[in-house]
Amino acid sequence: MKVGIMGGTFDPIHNAHIMLAEYAFREYQLDEVWFMPNGNPPHKQNQKGRTDARVRAEMVRLAIAGKNSFRLEEYEVHRKEISYSYETMEHFREIYPEHHFYFIIGADSLFSIENWVYPERLLTTCTILAACRAGVNRYDIMEEKIIELNQKYQSDIRLLITPVMGTASQDIRQRCKDRQSIAEDVPKAVEEYIIRHHLYQN
Repeated sequence: MKVGIMGGTFDPIHNAHIMLAEYAFREYQLDEVWFMPNGNPPHKQNQKGRTDARVRAEMVRLAIAGKNSFRLEEYEVHRKEISYSYETMEHFREIYPEHHFYFIIGADSLFSIENWVYPERLLTTCTILAACRAGVNRYDIMEEKIIELNQKYQSDIRLLITPVMGTASQDIRQRCKDRQSIAEDVPKAVEEYIIRHHLYQN
């Protein structure tokens, strides 16, 4: 089975996350996309203002409800240790040897991936899909970086062309704080959950 992995803080999950997963699903004919909220990511160790991982996971569950090919993966949510991508993907490869994994990242991550912990181990576990936003990211520059990395690590990194998706979780949190509408940026069930639980108010 071909499985896409959408990792992220998802604080909160929004429509651009869903759209990116849908593009990956269609473009690479995936069987499933697993949305994997970070529990304790190494790059976000300042916990101040962070929403509890279980709450973020619940918002993901609400956002993808009814989408049969999308599923919530809580592996990192339940880990107390810092979660490194290479460890997570090695774990998935061990318990799901029959699956081929596609790890979905943004353009920024493509250019910083060599600064991740053991990138050479991550890059042997999966195909990397690097999102290139049309009109925002330079296709040719991303292509050059992909060729460089594939040659250096014998990896399988591919471009995923997507439209511009300007929504950012930080902006949504700020609008919630300012009591502004977020209806156009998140699934309705997520909006209702945020309002009901007074998230991002302080």
